[in-house]
Amino acid sequence: MITGNPSVKNLQQSVSEPRRTTMANSILAAQAVSATGMPLNGSATVTQLPVSLGARSAVVMERKVAHHVPRRSEAPMFVDVARTVLPVEFQGKEVILEAHAYEDESVSYQAMALVHRQEGDKSEAPLVRVHSGCVTGDIFHSLRCDCYQQLQKALERVTTSAHGIIIYLPHHEGRGIGLVNKIKAYAEQDRGLDTVDANLSIGAPVDARDYELAAKILKDLGSTEVRLMTNNPLKVDALRDLGITVVEQVPHVVSPSRFNQRYLATKRERMAHKL
Repeated sequence: MITGNPSVKNLQQSVSEPRRTTMANSILAAQAVSATGMPLNGSATVTQLPVSLGARSAVVMERKVAHHVPRRSEAPMFVDVARTVLPVEFQGKEVILEAHAYEDESVSYQAMALVHRQEGDKSEAPLVRVHSGCVTGDIFHSLRCDCYQQLQKALERVTTSAHGIIIYLPHHEGRGIGLVNKIKAYAEQDRGLDTVDANLSIGAPVDARDYELAAKILKDLGSTEVRLMTNNPLKVDALRDLGITVVEQVPHVVSPSRFNQRYLATKRERMAHKL
């Protein structure tokens, strides 16, 4: 059975900006272009990059413009965007979703929005989940966290709602500290530290996530008023500070396991999560 709005089949993928060329860890001089494909005055800075910086840093540094910084009014909201139709299998059913991909210059860097809406829906406040990417949980179903369970619950709620959105932020791994640091923090938890102290013990912040890209995506989708699925009051405050009206904080609690009981208790007792 296929659910969702058939009209989304008319979506076409947006035109991407010209691809970048790198050679021997150097950024080649290139004409800077905006997300709309229009050239900006000035050329991209040529920067020699050590191997240790990696591809992520290379991409960010390549975008720096040497001579002309556009005024805020003319700067594009995103570096690149694309959209398509994404059929998914969920709970034994085929579901048709809109898939919107975004890239910007923020810490979050890239994200995808999955949108489900029923034809003729006029609701003003969609049900929204802003989900931090988690390789160990979302992909490998780790029991040390509740990420997989929360993502599945969000998919169930979104695909059965009249209008629902999941914003997936892959660069929020480990509350923004990255995969390697997250595994280091796990090793500290194995020594007996909770998730807060484990992060601090390796010199990482307790929570390094940034929600600027998520807020911009919601604005791009025309959803500045949302019912937000989260247990985290700081996420609500962050989105509100970025111009999103959270008309309702929808509890998003999942059942604990023996592996993540302490993890959830730390969220509740030291990070003010409503669990």
